[in-house]
Amino acid sequence: MNIIEIINKKRLGKILSEEEIAYAVNGYLSGEVKDYQMSSLLMAIVLKGLTDHEIITLTTIMLNSGEKLDLSSLGTVVDKHSTGGVGDKTTLIVAPIVASCGGRVAKMSGRGLGHTGGTIDKLESIPGFQVALDEKTFLNQVKTIGLAVVSQTSNLVPADKKIYALRDVTGTVESIPLIASSIMSKKIASGAKKLVIDVKVGKGALIKTLKDAQKLAKLMIQIGASHGIEVVCILSNMDIPLGNNIGNALEVKEAMEVLQGKTGHLTDLCIEIATQMVHLDLNISTKEAKKLVQKNIANGNAYHKFLEFVGAQGGNISNLPQSTYQYEILSKKSGFIDTIDALLLGNLSMHLGAGRLNLNDKLDYGAGIILNKKVGDKVEVGDTLMTLYTSKELNPQEISTESFLITDNPPKENPLIYQIME
Repeated sequence: MNIIEIINKKRLGKILSEEEIAYAVNGYLSGEVKDYQMSSLLMAIVLKGLTDHEIITLTTIMLNSGEKLDLSSLGTVVDKHSTGGVGDKTTLIVAPIVASCGGRVAKMSGRGLGHTGGTIDKLESIPGFQVALDEKTFLNQVKTIGLAVVSQTSNLVPADKKIYALRDVTGTVESIPLIASSIMSKKIASGAKKLVIDVKVGKGALIKTLKDAQKLAKLMIQIGASHGIEVVCILSNMDIPLGNNIGNALEVKEAMEVLQGKTGHLTDLCIEIATQMVHLDLNISTKEAKKLVQKNIANGNAYHKFLEFVGAQGGNISNLPQSTYQYEILSKKSGFIDTIDALLLGNLSMHLGAGRLNLNDKLDYGAGIILNKKVGDKVEVGDTLMTLYTSKELNPQEISTESFLITDNPPKENPLIYQIME
């Protein structure tokens, strides 16, 4: 058996055996299979796909490539994941909400993938914040304050960690089989038996269509059930950015604003995600859970839990980084904002320094975009559409405004949440 035969077999659309998948994954982890060879196999998977059995096999092999976290000492614990989107800072909001409601959230998060942001990158934009905790400290923090968010350890699903980083820089991100196996291998290894997954759908997401999102959700629910994990999937709209702020420190600021009562579609989605998490964690009805979530936002408990969480992991929230330059991008026409292209803005934010073009790129934590207008707003020529933050010198006149579609009439309202599957 050799990796070239496996690559060619998948390139031709043939089904890989469990032994062949194990050989490729374990060989890549050991170094026997090289980066360029795994890149070729990943691209073949993107183009030809995997059967459900192949996906479950891939998930299990990655899961067994390292250690698994035992959360049984914590009692019922809930976890949460998002498939990635532009401006998605929901973990920073929903985890403190759930903990403030009496739930327990033990979460391992990742870094940015392509044009989508990563929770760990956002947390590391907070000076002093420690994303690497040893297991004892991690468990004790969840017991003490009900919440901890850390980076995936090298010993937990190391095969996925290595493959995940390679996908980010080889154009192999947008693949349902690879997304499903990556998410579920990490989540199963992380130990929680209750899981809410926010499956993003649209231009700014890895999953572009509702049909594909339903396929991914069904697959992850199936994988979860086979490992004794209760999974709820929320299929949500990512045609437009989530919230007003895009970029690491900028998104931390907006998360704090939401926890202090800011309204909008970001808040609405976070309330729904938190409701499902509290429902699973506390074993109460979704109606009761939603009332509890809304109460703890309104009375400030969720925001204070966020501050407690940041302090527990060494962060100084009062000194967030700022980029050197700010540029206002003005509208060149009048009318109504019909849509805002999340993908274009995600790529722009990445080029400003908020994301990685290459694996070893250093992030500008203060870089990103603040949207000054939202869908449905009326604009005039010269109005500020967005403000760019970066440490690069730019000519604002050269920045395209094509991410904002401006029409003569107000747009029809699109749904925030398409479906909830369990």
